[in-house]
Amino acid sequence: MIRAAAPRSPRSTAVRSGAALAGVAGILILAGCGASTPETGGSGSGADTADGATAGGSYTDGTYTADGSYQTPESIETIEVTVTLDGGVIEDVEVVGNPTKPESEEYQGRFIGGIADEVVGRSIDEIEVSRVAGSSLTSGGFNEAIEQIKTDAAS
Repeated sequence: MIRAAAPRSPRSTAVRSGAALAGVAGILILAGCGASTPETGGSGSGADTADGATAGGSYTDGTYTADGSYQTPESIETIEVTVTLDGGVIEDVEVVGNPTKPESEEYQGRFIGGIADEVVGRSIDEIEVSRVAGSSLTSGGFNEAIEQIKTDAAS
């Protein structure tokens, strides 16, 4: 037997709409919270440019760090991404997780264990990861950080 749903009251619809809008606004605000810092020989004052040349004509060689965030069903999680660029190619990558939930810790760990195989040796312009070692949500934070790094490294 199929039952018809009870009609919603105007108040419950307004409350749901308000909650949805607040959630979207919160995600948009947090998306802009990623910080990025290029490093030079440990001084952190700019990109490493030993010869002053630009990488691949569009990026300055060096090591760059940026934060990325992503939404899980339970929380908003963050990761810190550090890449070393040489000629616009990712020579090294390091991801540091900052999980707030045990499940996020597991997935961030998987992602961190597999990301180098996906991006090292590839042009920074060619990468956009979607799933690494079974972790798909962490990829969103990684891609966000990579976009910030591309902006910071652009010459």
